[in-house]
Amino acid sequence: MINKIYPSAAEAVSVIHDGATIMIGGFGLAGMPAELIDAVIATGVKNLTIINNNAGNGDTGLAALLKARQVSKIICSFPRQADSHVFDELYHAGLIELELVPQGTLAERIRAGGAGLGGFYTPTAYGTLLAEGKETRVINDKGYVFEEALTADFALIKAHKADRWGNLIYSKTARNFGPVMASAAKTAIVQVDQVVELGELDPEQVVTPSLFVQRVVALGKGERQ
Repeated sequence: MINKIYPSAAEAVSVIHDGATIMIGGFGLAGMPAELIDAVIATGVKNLTIINNNAGNGDTGLAALLKARQVSKIICSFPRQADSHVFDELYHAGLIELELVPQGTLAERIRAGGAGLGGFYTPTAYGTLLAEGKETRVINDKGYVFEEALTADFALIKAHKADRWGNLIYSKTARNFGPVMASAAKTAIVQVDQVVELGELDPEQVVTPSLFVQRVVALGKGERQ
């Protein structure tokens, strides 16, 4: 019997190891899998590469993971904002590496990874510092930069509901990077508000099919397994 439900966040993330590359869903606080991130902090794993939209907010979630000095590199599109002081301090002290990627390019690099592509050409960043060291081409008189696909060992995602097979539906904008990250990671670990019985999810509403999900933990109110 296929059952991808884990009894706790700690057990769900127990496979994460030192040096892992982890995609973390969320757009700021929307869709951020905070409880899974806390569970990763508790494991004490080190030298992580994080792929995320931004570089943490305040002192919780991803910012807390950075503060714990467990991240050696972050790949993101929006590293600086009013409350990104943890990243700022680490970056200016030379304690974390940053790969800055335009947001649309970041999403497409992840999507390409999930689709099994090696990369793609984009006009974004052509002729700028972000294109230095990358392959460029002129196609139909327009300049393009080759961007490599992104994949990861793990993806940490927040969804609204799941069944025991791992089919997922999301809540509004909390969906953001979740679906593409699930497809681009070897192991997708998902926290959900509720686990429902097989057949209760409308197939037309399932955004991430179970094929892309390996571990699920229910951390919301009213969950049942």
